[in-house]
Amino acid sequence: MTNEEKFEENLEVENTETVESKYNEGDVVTGKVSKVEEKFVEVELEDGTTGVVPISQLTSKRIDTTDEIVSLDDELTAKVIKIEDESTVVVSVRQYETEEAYNDLKSKKDNDETIQAEVIEVVPAGLVVDVGARGFIPASLISTQFVEDLTQFDGQTLDVKVEDVDPENNRIILNRRVLEEAAEKEELLKNFDSLEEGEVVEGEVVRTTNFGAFVNVNGVDGLVHISEIDYNRVDSVEDAVSIGDTVNVKILSVDKDNERVSLSIKQAGDSPFDKFFNDHKVGDVVKGTVKRLVDFGAFVEVAEGVEGLVHVSEISYDHVEHPQDVLKAEEEVDVKIIGFNEEDEKTSLSIKATKEKPQRSVQQKDKTVYKDEEDDAPTLRDILGDKLKDLGL
Repeated sequence: MTNEEKFEENLEVENTETVESKYNEGDVVTGKVSKVEEKFVEVELEDGTTGVVPISQLTSKRIDTTDEIVSLDDELTAKVIKIEDESTVVVSVRQYETEEAYNDLKSKKDNDETIQAEVIEVVPAGLVVDVGARGFIPASLISTQFVEDLTQFDGQTLDVKVEDVDPENNRIILNRRVLEEAAEKEELLKNFDSLEEGEVVEGEVVRTTNFGAFVNVNGVDGLVHISEIDYNRVDSVEDAVSIGDTVNVKILSVDKDNERVSLSIKQAGDSPFDKFFNDHKVGDVVKGTVKRLVDFGAFVEVAEGVEGLVHVSEISYDHVEHPQDVLKAEEEVDVKIIGFNEEDEKTSLSIKATKEKPQRSVQQKDKTVYKDEEDDAPTLRDILGDKLKDLGL
């Protein structure tokens, strides 16, 4: 049995005899390395006592021989873990450094400091690191992106934050992802500052939904609502744009606090409404096609990409309860322009204004005359008759 194995065995045997010594278990001692063996080293303490450090108590790193990390005359600080006799104690550099590391890591966690961790082993669940003690970075806390091959980090020194320190369970959890998130957040806010409302810029479609498309502009994902994709009605976003498409967009609004950007593809180009507005005036009669029927009227396309509203009251001189009772989709109609809202790009139209207002019938006139004129109604004199005459009236 080697000396190192004897020391390891003795550490596990309860010391039932009282041994006179200047030291107690738990004391912190300092000395110089006086002997280096393959599996243990000896340290000469200040009072001449010999401190023996088994290889397993020398470091938390994996080593095969002691000379990988210590040499003669190196100064070591360790913790007394066993009293051998009055002139010999077993000490642990690892335990001392681990306790110091735990205390230091607790302080750094409380102060939200960034520390460096050396990757000493790669395992399927993450990275084993050295931060003065053995720590662990779970795979989920390595990066904001999925990392398929963790071996790329083997031997690297990484910047990390302390996620959890638990001395009782000998656990140190570290977090690298949070630093990436902070860097990405800072970059994102800088990108927001580069966006100006009203500006037309180029972007890439990165995602589509049933309510619109997300377009990346200067590193920021902005929403193009389905109503802002095209001047023509869009029923399906996927039919209008595809992921990977490069499109020009107009920046409608930038909300840096809530990290939201509203964009428009249709407004980045020429507006068909502007052309129609410039070519026509209120009072013009144009041809159109009924596109949609709603309870309050009908939307009629008067030019490509330009629809105007015919309110239900402007469909006919006769009372119309439901627009679909007198109109149908894709029906061609003549309409008169009765109003423009240039700011909102809206056009008001009338079908009935293109037709001559109907005259009321003679019978309707007679009824109206009879109702309004009351020449045949009896007067007060007719009712009282002679009684008024007798009174001299």
